[in-house]
Amino acid sequence: MENSGKIHKTKSDVAFNIVVYGLASIALLIVAYPMWFILIASFSDPSAVYNGRVFLWPVDFTLLGYQEIFKRGDIWLAYRNTIAYVIVGTFISLFVNLSAAYSLSRKDLVGRKFITLFFIFTMFFNGGLIPTYLNISDFGLLNTFLVMVLPFSVMAFHIIVARTFFQNLPEDLLDAAKIDGCGNLRFYFIIALPLSKAVIAVIGLWTAVGHWNSYFNALIYLPRAPELLPLQLVLRSILVVNQSTTMWGGDDIAVRAQQIADLLMYSSIVVSTVPIMLLYPFVQKHFNQGVMIGAIKG
Repeated sequence: MENSGKIHKTKSDVAFNIVVYGLASIALLIVAYPMWFILIASFSDPSAVYNGRVFLWPVDFTLLGYQEIFKRGDIWLAYRNTIAYVIVGTFISLFVNLSAAYSLSRKDLVGRKFITLFFIFTMFFNGGLIPTYLNISDFGLLNTFLVMVLPFSVMAFHIIVARTFFQNLPEDLLDAAKIDGCGNLRFYFIIALPLSKAVIAVIGLWTAVGHWNSYFNALIYLPRAPELLPLQLVLRSILVVNQSTTMWGGDDIAVRAQQIADLLMYSSIVVSTVPIMLLYPFVQKHFNQGVMIGAIKG
């Protein structure tokens, strides 16, 4: 008896799969190899990288780049600051944006359309750097921890995404909750948020990555607080100092200094990228669900 569960593939199906897998493999190679090269270059001898001998594996294994970075005491302080900004900033941003999104998703909110347009307007226009700086200065937030997590916690795009998710929640849930004496606020914390793990994971990951990579706000609003600088600015200062050494000395000294500077660049990329990449596997499941927010269900 013929196995009815077996799917017969025609020659055109096989050819199509070969083409698709081939293109996917090429795209993966284009995206993944630069990341792999940076990783192996950070563990290779600078002269080997400079001479093009590093291709698939580290050559003349060395930890010189990481030793130069981590021997500085301010790098550990910068790590602590950045982790604090990520944790506190992500929590504040989630609380503010999800609360606003849920409010805008409720049909009984007076002026809901006008408030939504007000948020959308800020996605295209803003006051500019100087008015923002003066406003933050008037609130006394310059050179403080809060300037990195509070003023820019509201993200209109995140609010719109979360609002779309909350609008897809069945109205029957709220009606049933109201029969039991549950109001909007209690419904939000007890029912809506537990059902919103996907959108929380997506927005939380976006926010965390933004805080981890943030350097411009610290450059502008922390001019007199070196003890509050994030990791990105400290790594930048290390690279700038080592790049400046290539301008002095003879040709051999300049070449060697350039090699060391390149090694520090590769090591800095790994140091600043790996920690936030390790976060992704823990939210991958919810992230895959969250990217389908707003999709048409068949």
